[in-house]
Amino acid sequence: MQEYLYGAEPLGPRVSEVRAIDGYKLYITFTNGEKRLFDAESLLRFPVFKPLRNRALFQAVFVANGTIEWPQGIDYCPDTLYLESVPVEGDA
Repeated sequence: MQEYLYGAEPLGPRVSEVRAIDGYKLYITFTNGEKRLFDAESLLRFPVFKPLRNRALFQAVFVANGTIEWPQGIDYCPDTLYLESVPVEGDA
């Protein structure tokens, strides 16, 4: 597992896998092995995330540098993803 540091302090777990599922939800696996569900629908009201209303673009999510990213350079903080997501059991 790669550890990310800010100064001398380790940051929270980073994203290792992501998959768009029903609605505007993301099934995320973090580097600590946790599987979590993030509902991204509330993000769509912010101008930077409005392009993600296009379902094809939303589903094009991928992992980049320990977080999630979409084409057009849209990304989201991995620490916020972790804090705002909920744990899930098994696969979604």
